[in-house]
Amino acid sequence: MNKDLIGSLAWGGGIIVLALGMTFARQLGYVDGDTVTRVVIGANGLMVAWFGNRMPKAFVPSISARKVQRVGGWSLVLSGLVYAGVWAFAPIQTAVIVGCGAILAGIAVTIGYCLSLRAKAKTA
Repeated sequence: MNKDLIGSLAWGGGIIVLALGMTFARQLGYVDGDTVTRVVIGANGLMVAWFGNRMPKAFVPSISARKVQRVGGWSLVLSGLVYAGVWAFAPIQTAVIVGCGAILAGIAVTIGYCLSLRAKAKTA
């Protein structure tokens, strides 16, 4: 099985196990619903950061594609860590707005960099 596929399945299974475990802990009265939401959503942010870290390591033959992967990887790592951190410490309403904004900003940086490389290639 592909190494990337194994990692992806591990993240998916891990988040499901985490969600079930946190739900069970809530039913036993160890944590409240707010904590369950924060932990599971924060894990999603860490998953985005993990995928962003893996992206530049994938083999791509084109120099432009490697540049995009590096920028995209860094933007996803940073936005995923911001997302996880905000969900860990900020009020829920703020976490929704700032967390989603961080992910959208990471995507926008990557798309903007792609468009700038495309414009440079057309002028060259």
